[in-house]
Amino acid sequence: MSGVAGQLFAGLSLGSILLLAALGLSLTFGQMGVINMAHGEFVMAGAFTAYVVQQVISDAGVSLLLSIPLGFVVGGLLGVLLEATLIRRMYHRPMDTLLVTFGVSLILQQVARDVFGAPSVAVAAPAWLSGSLRLGTVELPVGRLFILGLAAVCVAALAVCMRYTVLGRRLRATVQNRDLAETLGISTRRSDRTTFFIGSGLAGVAGVALTLVGSTSPTLGTGYIVDAFLVVVAGGIGQIKGTVLAAFGLGLLQATLEYSTTASIAKVLVFIAVVAFLQVRPNGIYAVRSRSLA
Repeated sequence: MSGVAGQLFAGLSLGSILLLAALGLSLTFGQMGVINMAHGEFVMAGAFTAYVVQQVISDAGVSLLLSIPLGFVVGGLLGVLLEATLIRRMYHRPMDTLLVTFGVSLILQQVARDVFGAPSVAVAAPAWLSGSLRLGTVELPVGRLFILGLAAVCVAALAVCMRYTVLGRRLRATVQNRDLAETLGISTRRSDRTTFFIGSGLAGVAGVALTLVGSTSPTLGTGYIVDAFLVVVAGGIGQIKGTVLAAFGLGLLQATLEYSTTASIAKVLVFIAVVAFLQVRPNGIYAVRSRSLA
């Protein structure tokens, strides 16, 4: 039972990491139809933000708490810059956004190599996140619990923002019917920028969280971008609750498969499982509901 419980927590922990990486994509890709291959580099930017902050502030606990909002701002500003310079000219042309943002991702990786160097760098975890919480015979790493809690806070904040605030209603109106939203006086350009800021900012938060589980390198984001897209597609395009279910579902599935196989084989089997699932439910767990006749 302790082995099963430990593996279950490993799946939830992996799912929380996938959720943080995919949550921003549920906005930029799921709701705006932009295939942003540079999203992984926004994750990397958040991780390096945590590294830079820790070089300035030696206290690991203070630097981590400060890095979370700073990572959000850095990732968000990169997203706004990308949207204002390139993406705004390519809405409704997803293949063009894929190619362009892939080139941007390579540029950002090279910039990171020039600034920080190619070798990986480590960000020290605060003392209060070291060790494990023991529940019976099961040990739960405190750092992983912190990431799980951070993912829950991000999901709750995004859900409240999108459903109960004026900003959220404007964003949803722009996504559902851009022409009608403009007729009602909503600035769709401002909505586009805001959506990219929030989505890319969440990627920066994911990068800060990833410094607690491994080292930081210019290619950090490439290891999560494909999994993040799988989570968004499997959960249902633009559906936050679907993204949450898919992230934890895929995390549990991969952790279970890794227990009896290897990490590489588990990734392949998870990919096959997602492809097979989409054959049965092409729209994912939750389908997009729209009144549009197009």
